[in-house]
Amino acid sequence: MEPITNWLRQNLKGDPILWGIVLLFSFISIAVVYSSTGTLAYKKGNYNEYYLLKHTGLIFVGLFFMWLAHRIDYRYYSRLSLYALLASVPLLIFTFVMGSNINEASRWLTIPVINQTFQPSDLAKLALISHLASMLSRRQQHVDDFKTTLLPVMLWVGVICGLIILSNASTALLLFATCLLLMFIGRVPLKQMAVMVAIGVLVGGVGLVAGQRYKTVISRIENFTDPTKPVPFQLEHAYIAEATGGIFGKGPGKSTERNIMPHPYSDFIYAIIIEEYGLFGGVIVLFLYLAFLYRGLKTVMNSYGAFGGLLSAGLSFSLVLQAMVNMGVAVGLGPITGLPLPLLSMGGTSLIFTGISIGIILSVSRGEREIRPMVGEPEDTIRIPRVSQYA
Repeated sequence: MEPITNWLRQNLKGDPILWGIVLLFSFISIAVVYSSTGTLAYKKGNYNEYYLLKHTGLIFVGLFFMWLAHRIDYRYYSRLSLYALLASVPLLIFTFVMGSNINEASRWLTIPVINQTFQPSDLAKLALISHLASMLSRRQQHVDDFKTTLLPVMLWVGVICGLIILSNASTALLLFATCLLLMFIGRVPLKQMAVMVAIGVLVGGVGLVAGQRYKTVISRIENFTDPTKPVPFQLEHAYIAEATGGIFGKGPGKSTERNIMPHPYSDFIYAIIIEEYGLFGGVIVLFLYLAFLYRGLKTVMNSYGAFGGLLSAGLSFSLVLQAMVNMGVAVGLGPITGLPLPLLSMGGTSLIFTGISIGIILSVSRGEREIRPMVGEPEDTIRIPRVSQYA
């Protein structure tokens, strides 16, 4: 037992509770995805365990990338984020023009040979949050300066969110909200944030009208706000799943709505969780996301560098906000968005980018003090007081 303990201490560094939460999410995801893909396997002519094995394999790949990311000194991500952003812009444009069109939206690129789809928005989201944290940390002494701070922030946020909203409005809006939270934590004055919101509304409105999802977004908002309109098909069956789940659910693998509801393994997997595990299971999942957010913010409080704290805060908020939106939609608290439930929904490369995001948070939680600057790093980014003093 001692050799195993020593190996874990040497190889799984960072917040041990955060590691435990992620592993628990992984086990839950495997069980629920296996239950909700039976009908899909039958329709596609695959054996029942096909999607179980595929999803489990992708989870292990995501965990590997998480482990790899947490082994890297988080300060390196300050530099890598710019390169990732520069690569994201042409990828987003190419995807919008020539990407694979699924459900009337060009969000995916198909990777040759392995025939796996890839959403450049996942890369762009991770890169933007990381680079925004880097820009704000480097300008803590001049955070109220429009030219040196707000202008470059506005340019990158406007370009990335504007390109994403062309084909994926919900992801763009969520990313924009995360950026605003990060700016607030980074001490950007409220007046400048108000300017940012105004520009965001303008750019977002133009991008939405010019993009592929304008009619869909309007339709979903009208269905949510107009009580005279019928409840959308998938949401109606999500309500049935939740109502029949009761307190403790029907039991693992005993969902009936998975056979009727479209994409029960992705957008509405939370409804399947409640149907099979009841209100009790739904509350447990909600608690795990709140615990994840708490551990991520605890990492922020313990960070000795502004970049590490802002980076951890941005990535934690991004994952948990998406989870809250997904669960809110499943129980009728918001219009349908099409966002998957992070760490639980069946996915492809999104699991890898989620793993990288959590790995970066774990890298920050290792608590390494910034004793000396890295090569090419300005001196004023070192030994900045804890981010909690700025928030």
